[in-house]
Amino acid sequence: MAPDNMISRRGMVNSVIAASTYAATGSHLLFAQQGKEEKKGPTTSTAADRERRLQWWHEARFGMFVHFGLYSVLGRHEWAMEEEGIPVAEYQKLAKQFNPAPHSARAWAKLAKQAGMKYMVMTSKHHEGFCNFNTKLTDYCAPKQAAGRDLIAEFYEAARSENLRVGFYYSLMDWHHPDGATCAHDEAARRRFVDYTHGLVRELCSNYGKLDILWYDVDWPLSPEGWESVKLNKMVRQLQPDILINNRAGIPEDFTTPEQRITATAEPWEACMTMDDSWGYHKADDDWKTPKTIVRNLVTCAQGYGNYLLNIGPKADGSIPQESIDALTATGRWMEKHGDLIHQAQLCRVKSSNYARFTRTGNKLYVHVHFWPGDTVSIGGLKNKVSSARLLPSGKSLEVNQDGFRTRITGLPNDAPDPLVSVIELECDSEPIQDMKYVRENRPRMGVNFSS
Repeated sequence: MAPDNMISRRGMVNSVIAASTYAATGSHLLFAQQGKEEKKGPTTSTAADRERRLQWWHEARFGMFVHFGLYSVLGRHEWAMEEEGIPVAEYQKLAKQFNPAPHSARAWAKLAKQAGMKYMVMTSKHHEGFCNFNTKLTDYCAPKQAAGRDLIAEFYEAARSENLRVGFYYSLMDWHHPDGATCAHDEAARRRFVDYTHGLVRELCSNYGKLDILWYDVDWPLSPEGWESVKLNKMVRQLQPDILINNRAGIPEDFTTPEQRITATAEPWEACMTMDDSWGYHKADDDWKTPKTIVRNLVTCAQGYGNYLLNIGPKADGSIPQESIDALTATGRWMEKHGDLIHQAQLCRVKSSNYARFTRTGNKLYVHVHFWPGDTVSIGGLKNKVSSARLLPSGKSLEVNQDGFRTRITGLPNDAPDPLVSVIELECDSEPIQDMKYVRENRPRMGVNFSS
């Protein structure tokens, strides 16, 4: 994943590479490009087959991301190696210290399930180049270093034991491999590095049983043609016919991945976010998301028919920071009451409110109030007739008044029923829709001379 300044810097670096390569060779087809129009996926499958494979994912809605690697030993952000300019020879010594407690992933999986999550994705190899899995292609991997065992295998077993779907994150960018940068201008280096990359991905897709998600990251410094991404993903689908693949190998596939933001799109999408400001463990980072923020984000994703992949960064010993445990435990209590409204949510066309988000199932509209206004909740521009309203989870009946511009729900308590997000169910006469333009243009107006 990227630090806050990565987007502009990545664009600058890739532009320089493309320009210099073109000047030297007259061609830049193999190297990373910027500014291309986003195409719709999938590239290596069909839209119909994607819908089949996405069915469980849409219903899952909420997943756990896990960033775990040598950076966890440093505890200064997963980009410490690059941001601090640490020499490779110095950094790789961390592999002799990285030895988490056996089966640490079981606690991660239990917490994920308790929080209402339905799938997990873990870093198999991050940008640092260290592999958390057993591989024949390098000794820079957990089983051949201090840990002495396959951490991805432990993760896989833990997730499956909690009946959770499993995904592997894989960074294409590699700061450790000798060809990881020179591949951009040396064809022999590119050939070696691409073969190495395809080989590692083949092992991940061959050695652990059924895999549900392959989550690529950072395709610097090559273009999709340079990575041979189509060939790579065809191999993945041959080995794992039901797998979902994200868009970060430079070609559109099964879903897009807005990072640290929620952006609904027509294509299937998953917003990935940290719980503080770091993906890997950062002992000094204290900017933690509250449970209220987590639930609000989750509802916002469900409103737009997207997924929410929320990260934890375990410490080097495999333990979860207490702040993450507390926040996800509180989120789980909310999900115990309202989880169905997330997992069964359909695309919702009611979106506008200063203090609420919305989800929909059929003709039922659920008003998720994060900033409780008191004994009355109002929605502007709701075009449907509301036949009934209930406060959840108690089921208490509420009064509804509609005038064509405003839907007022009354009979509510002055204080929020739920400290995180309170929920009201509205039964509508058809699929709920909202038209705020109609309110602005047609709401009766008064004269310029005001009198009470």
